[in-house]
Formats: sequence, C-alpha cells, structure tokens
Amino acid sequence: MKAKPPTINCRLKSVRQSKGLSQIQLAGLVGVKRQAIYDIESGKYIPNTALALNMAKHLSCRVEDLFSEESEEDEQIATLIEPVDDRNSRVALARVRERLVGYPLSGKSVFDDGFRPSDGLIGKSGNRVRLLNPGDRLDKTILLLGCDPAFSLLNAHVARIAPEVRIHCRFASSLRSLEVLAAGNAHLAGVHLHNSGDEEANVLVTRDRLGGKKALIIGFSHIEEGLMVGPGNPHSIRSVADLAKKTIRLVNREPGAALRVLLDDCLERLNIPASAIDGYQQEVTNHMEGAQMVRYRFADAALGFRAIADACGLDFVPIEAVRCDLVIPLDLKDNPSVRILLDTMQSLRLRRELSALPGYESSHTGVLIAES
Repeated sequence: MKAKPPTINCRLKSVRQSKGLSQIQLAGLVGVKRQAIYDIESGKYIPNTALALNMAKHLSCRVEDLFSEESEEDEQIATLIEPVDDRNSRVALARVRERLVGYPLSGKSVFDDGFRPSDGLIGKSGNRVRLLNPGDRLDKTILLLGCDPAFSLLNAHVARIAPEVRIHCRFASSLRSLEVLAAGNAHLAGVHLHNSGDEEANVLVTRDRLGGKKALIIGFSHIEEGLMVGPGNPHSIRSVADLAKKTIRLVNREPGAALRVLLDDCLERLNIPASAIDGYQQEVTNHMEGAQMVRYRFADAALGFRAIADACGLDFVPIEAVRCDLVIPLDLKDNPSVRILLDTMQSLRLRRELSALPGYESSHTGVLIAES
C-alpha cells in the first residue's frame, strides 16, 4: 500500500504580503513566472528545495516559516464553553493563559452577513481541534462574553488601531459571563446589572462570582433598557405595570439575564406576581430573538435595549438606564492584546460612535469603576 502523501501547510502568501511584495515582484526576485507563485500559494504546486530556500532568502525568513507538514501537532486540546452540535464541528478559538478556549459556530453564532469563518475543526474525540488559524493569531485573540451588542464596535475600533488583534464577542448573560470568566475560560466579561441599593450592582456581583479573584471593572457604555413593543405601541403599554393586563403577551429573558433581574425587581416593587404576567415563562436568550417575537406578533412586548428596538423598527418603553462594565482579571491586564483594547476604550472616536447609537451614552467609557 502506498504511503499517503504529506499535506503541506503553505504560508507563503501571508509572509509575502507582510513584506509588501506582490506575486509578480516575488517571482522576479526568485527567477520564476508569476503563475508559479500563484500555484504554490494555492496549493497546486510544492516547490523544490532550491526554490523554497531562494524564496525564504528573499523574504528574510526560514523555509519552515513558509512551509510545514500538517501533522497531529496541528491538533490541540481545547476547552469548549458550550457543547458542540454533532452536525457542526466549526469553532471559534482564543488562547487564555496558555490554554485554548472556544465555542461552536452553530445556531445564532453562524451568521452576520454571511458564514463566520472558524479557527478550527473539532475532531472525533470531542476535545481536540485541528487548527485552521496560525497559533500566533489565536494568541492575539481576546474572548469577551456579554450581551451588549456594541461590543462589535469595540472589536472594529481595536482592529483599526492594531489589525493583528481581534475580539471574539460571544453573547451571554451577565451572570453566565462572570461564571465563564471565573473558570478561567475568557479574557473579559460584560456585566450590566441595575443598582437596587447604594452600592454598585456590577461591583457586588463581580466580587461574589469571581470568588476572591482580583479584577478591574472598567466602564464601557450606558444603555437604555426597557420594553420593545410593536410599531406605534398598539397596546398603549406605558410601564411594567401594564404587562399585567390580560391582553398583553410578554416574552421574557432567561434566568440570570440582567433584564430578567430588572423585570423581577420592578414586579416586586409593584407587588405584581409573576403568575399575573401572560408569557412570563416564555423565554428567549437574546435581545434580537425578543425583537423578532414582537415584530412578527408572537408577543406584544419583549425586554431589550432601545437600540435593538430602533434597529428592528419597533417602539420602545424605557424602564431604566444602566452602565455596562467590562470585568478584566488583574493578571490579564498586561496581556498585550488586552492593553490595546484598554487603550482603544480611551479613543474619542469609539465614544462618539457609541453615543450615536439610540439609547447609548459614553461618559464612563474607559473609566476605572473599581478594583474588586
């Protein structure tokens, strides 16, 4: 039986581009036609030793930087913060304290305007991934959990300052975000609980959930929270009290979500039992799902942000404005990519764009709130 030919990973294109050379320019330097460079970069042709050495010489690198044999070393053990669907093996990855951490690109995380590219593929063992992105790319990736949709703007502003750094923004409730952070499986967590007493709720819950681990709490945004209702507010909903009307159907958020806590506190103050709310037990796990339920008339009101209601063409009934903070473990604050993120949060351009979102305000963006 013939041995299976080796699979060669070719990084010529990325190295060439990093040196500012076109295919034609590199071809001229090493004495081949442009088509040969194209065929090498597309995997159609493996160069001989002499050509490989010549390219490495002109690109000021090693042959191993341009070509390597794919082997079992390309598979690494990863910690997954969510279970993987057997039908989909694509995952997003980041390196957190030398460990590979990721989540599946399935369900709600598949689409933006198209399929999101993955960093690796899960193997049959379930905890090993075959990397599709170079290891150094994962070293410069930040994993941020939270439910502020403006985190995607932070990612874009970071990329403008440092294109090599990226942020994987994974939607999760405030409490779930802190849970994953406490387990060491994320770089940052977004928290936006409302204050019900004299002390800062975000600070209190961080201290409680991190179990004594030191962290910085940095302000990110102020967000207007409330009820997303149909265009023109056809049921004349004016406050949380109106949810007790028999004609109103609510769609709630899951336990642990900051908006669910806000609703429960409001109902307690109004002395309205949860059982009096039609749809209290009907749950969605993010703002957009709730907005779609209202938009397509499966519900009359959903908990969410003014910005989401505006984006979906819905009306909005405000309840409270809260601050969303980023929680950063103290030992990660000097991580080079995290430092770039913190510097970006001082940017006037970021604050201006946040303030341009309906229901957003940026006076505390980048401000140290507390050290827990």
